[in-house]
Amino acid sequence: MLCPVCHKDALIVEYQDIELDYCPACHGVWFDAGELELLMASAGFEDFRRYLEGILNAPEPDTPERKHKCPACGHKMKKAYIDRDNKILVDICKDGDGIWLDGGEIQHLVKTLAESSPDKGDSQGVLAFIGDMFKHQD
Repeated sequence: MLCPVCHKDALIVEYQDIELDYCPACHGVWFDAGELELLMASAGFEDFRRYLEGILNAPEPDTPERKHKCPACGHKMKKAYIDRDNKILVDICKDGDGIWLDGGEIQHLVKTLAESSPDKGDSQGVLAFIGDMFKHQD
């Protein structure tokens, strides 16, 4: 897969049968459809699918950030905030092919969900994995 941001080859990183496409150049992560939900479910965030559906159906924010093309279908992706504080702006394929998170956004998302979740589940395990696999990011 080519990175939708810098157009370089991405690496495949595996975690509990989830294959993530990681760009070592810009540190972004591509989640094919359903992979982000699987990652969050493995961390104990069982209600994440409903949370994500609300984000997918939310109106697109007005932002100067450039829209990227989906690495799967080639269409321009929708920008959407994936957190309540509107700090994590991700790119979502309108056709449902997946989600792109820029460098550092996945760590921020997991930390935000871990802090706001009454049942932290295995969020520490997922945070440790993300820290190990994407340690180049800040």
